[in-house]
Amino acid sequence: MKYYVYFDAYGHPRKTISAAELAETYQNDPDLFLQSMCRRTTAGNTAPISGHVGTLSFNSDKELADYLDSLGEEIDGFYEAKADSRPYNF
Repeated sequence: MKYYVYFDAYGHPRKTISAAELAETYQNDPDLFLQSMCRRTTAGNTAPISGHVGTLSFNSDKELADYLDSLGEEIDGFYEAKADSRPYNF
C-alpha cells in the first residue's frame, strides 16, 4: 500500500494519508496535499512552507505505524538523556 507523509522542516511526520485518500481529497496531486499543510496568515493566504511530502510503501498499516514510531527514537534518546547519551555544555 502506498502512503503519502507530510514531513515538517525538522523531518517530523505530521500527517499521513493513503493513495486512495490522495486521489479522493487532493485529485492525486501531492503538491495540493503539501499546500494544505501550509499555515494560514491573518489575511487568509498560505504562508511559505519548508516541509516536504514523502511517498512510502508498506504491506500494512501496522508496518507504517511501526516505521513512524521508530523515527523519534534516536532524538528522544539523546535529548531525554536515556542511558549515557547526554548533551554536554562546555
